[in-house]
Amino acid sequence: MGWQVPSWHRWLKPKRLAILEACLIGLLAGIAAVLLKQGIGWLGGWRIYISNDLPTWLALPVIGMAGGFLSGFLVENFATEASGSGIPQVKAALSYVPIALNLRVAIVKVSSTILALGSGLALGRQGPTVQIGAAIAGQVSQWIPNSPEYQRQLIAAGAAAGLAAGFNAPIAGVLFVIEELLHDVSSLTLGTAILASFIGATVSRLLTGQSLAQTIPQVQFSLQEIPFLLILGLAAGWFAALFNHGVLAAIQWNRKTFKIKLSWRIAIAGGLSGLAIAMLPIDFRDSTGLQLFLAMGQSDWQVTASAFAVRFILALIACSSEAPGGLFIPSLILGAALGSLVGNLEQSLLGTGTLSTYALSGMGAFFGAVAKVPITAFVIVFEITMDFNIILPLMITSVVAYLCAEKFAPGSLYTHLLELKGIYLKTETGSEDIWNGMNAADVMQREVEFLSDQMTIAEAMQTFGRSHHRGFPVISNQQHLVGIITQTDLVKVSERQLSNELAIAEIMTPKPITVSPEEGLSQVLYLLSYYKLSRLPVIDRHKLVGIITRSDILRAQAKRLRGVSSQTSKPSYLVYQQRGTATGKGKLLLPLHNLQTATYLIDIALAIASEHNYELECLHIIAIASHLPPSETSVDLSHSLALFKQAATAAELKRVPLHTQVRVAHDTGQAILEVTGDRKTNLLIIGWAGKPSSPERIFGNTVDTVVRQVDCDVMLVKFSDRLQNANPFNQEFRKPQVSFNRWLIPIAGGPNAEGAMQLLPSLLSLAENPEACLCQIFAPDANTAKSSGKSDKNLEKYADYLFKTKRFSAGVISVCSKTIADAIVDLANQERSDVILLGATRESMLQHIVQGNIPDAIARNSDKTIIIFKRATSQISS
Repeated sequence: MGWQVPSWHRWLKPKRLAILEACLIGLLAGIAAVLLKQGIGWLGGWRIYISNDLPTWLALPVIGMAGGFLSGFLVENFATEASGSGIPQVKAALSYVPIALNLRVAIVKVSSTILALGSGLALGRQGPTVQIGAAIAGQVSQWIPNSPEYQRQLIAAGAAAGLAAGFNAPIAGVLFVIEELLHDVSSLTLGTAILASFIGATVSRLLTGQSLAQTIPQVQFSLQEIPFLLILGLAAGWFAALFNHGVLAAIQWNRKTFKIKLSWRIAIAGGLSGLAIAMLPIDFRDSTGLQLFLAMGQSDWQVTASAFAVRFILALIACSSEAPGGLFIPSLILGAALGSLVGNLEQSLLGTGTLSTYALSGMGAFFGAVAKVPITAFVIVFEITMDFNIILPLMITSVVAYLCAEKFAPGSLYTHLLELKGIYLKTETGSEDIWNGMNAADVMQREVEFLSDQMTIAEAMQTFGRSHHRGFPVISNQQHLVGIITQTDLVKVSERQLSNELAIAEIMTPKPITVSPEEGLSQVLYLLSYYKLSRLPVIDRHKLVGIITRSDILRAQAKRLRGVSSQTSKPSYLVYQQRGTATGKGKLLLPLHNLQTATYLIDIALAIASEHNYELECLHIIAIASHLPPSETSVDLSHSLALFKQAATAAELKRVPLHTQVRVAHDTGQAILEVTGDRKTNLLIIGWAGKPSSPERIFGNTVDTVVRQVDCDVMLVKFSDRLQNANPFNQEFRKPQVSFNRWLIPIAGGPNAEGAMQLLPSLLSLAENPEACLCQIFAPDANTAKSSGKSDKNLEKYADYLFKTKRFSAGVISVCSKTIADAIVDLANQERSDVILLGATRESMLQHIVQGNIPDAIARNSDKTIIIFKRATSQISS
């Protein structure tokens, strides 16, 4: 009998599984909301009890500071995602920004919110319940893996359940998801959100009992009150806009003024709030009681005005610290106070309305204008009161307030809060305008592998064999694009029985179709489709600057649909700098990353700097995620300072002026280019170790960008594989594990070879008894004898240079070989060389060595250290 699918597995079809998940999310979100409410109530009650036994001016500030500090401590150390209300984080996660939403976040959010709100901070618990519900849903989606879109909809259902449980308002929870978070009305989203919301609200109501509707007087409304409702709507909208601007300004001011940890910022806010509340009547000490007091319309206008002013300021103080807590309750309290003030005005003039009507209308108007969710606000107040007489006043005030607030403070407050964190969400775009504002430069690959038009067909076949690409641009000696060669072109070689010694210029496709960097993506797509191409070179002033494939465009489309910007990253930000004496004749820039390679890179840099009288500048770049602002992201400098300490000790021994700096950046390559331009660098040294997959090869994705764009001499140092397993430090200080004794220097002429030879004398000082072998490789042809004679003259010229400058005698070897790469590897093995020094006379050769592809034995099997030198483009041109 064969294996059978269990009956429960057949029963759990996708829709049934979605129902079960929604029920589980609603149940857990409801329980979490009840725990949060009870925890805040218990701690708040204990706080008021203590303030009755001890001096109020002492008890409330101390409790506020202690609770605020503990709350911030939890957030800092266990879940930084739990700061603030949590709704911006949920909104970002639903836009595919990588922000954690899981059980850890939910637990920290519950605990920190209880401490913050229970100790007296003037914030609400309903915003946090949205994040708690979303985090629970995120954890459930991890337990039962599914597609990212399905997980996104489960998170939205969790957010709806959290809001529904917080207000006992299931319909409002669903509307909030549609109106603010997801903007999606698909059947799955609505189904899961509705089910989770109703279960969450039901659990909350069953466990907490009484609602606000049972204590608020009956609402009365007459048509002659409409002008006063319009006034209330305008006032609520204007003050809501002021409140939103105040929240954003307070957060920015707090970050710039107090350069301290989050825990201390929240502690200060808690202390100030406690001190202010201690000076006010006892009704101001409990947010829920104050909300009910104002909503019932039992206060005179002086008390109401005081409540509005005090809660407005206290809410801004609490928000500025980014304490765990939401804006829903502060908005409802401010709206109730504002509505009561307008109600007092109406009663003094007409005497027909009730204060509770205006207070409830003000609650919905102010909340809807702050959060920019007028429909949700209208439904929340209606579900709280369950009074149909409030519908028309709520509709009038909510719409007017929303329109007024959108005029003076456009956009979602939660979106603006994300922008303060460096997260920018794109607006929804239709398929017809998905490419608007995007051009070729936004999506092209800037690191392009290309071939020289002088390369032979045999060499091209080897290159194709080592690469996953099916085609390469072909470049002339003037760096101009002259054609494209593909695998199809190579297949035709055998069919036409052509010689493999021909240059690829004979078989390439000349004058290919190209685009400029400014070309719109819609035109790029048209050219790819019309001519049935798989790639398009991007040309700027006849020079190749990039290449676009269909995959690049698909990635750009996916990023844009997710709201991820494809624009150039922001400039790097300098966070640490120390300047030495400026006595050198030039500057040498050395980016450092890890202690393993730093030892040897510093040796090389100091040897050159000492010989040529250069100042050494050590640079450490701390890479961060693209959605984080470099100027506001906190970083740990301990690793940077350890690198600089090592460099400082060695530089002092060599008496070389040393400068150091640390930068925070999105793009390592661009940051290096910024520094080379600012510091007017003469020589840039970049190093990496190991195979292409090695974690030490931190510059593997940026070397080509830097080499192409930097306007200074460049030295690339590729360490041997032995460095991966070597201990970078011995008991004796900086004893090396990489040998610099035996050198192999292939010579091919040209400015790069000249530059490499000028640096060789200083590099030979790295070893006590160095040995060097100069070699030149020439291809076998009819002029072999002539080529060999010319080769010998070049070798003698460079050997004489070494003897005159360093009194150093170097060996010379001429080699005849069809392929340069194989000859270099074989000769290095025969001579037992430790280091191979190359002058990158051909861009194609440099490109292949940088990528670790000439040959594979160098990157994978050889234990040689390779040093490549490239002269600055401006010096070659001149």
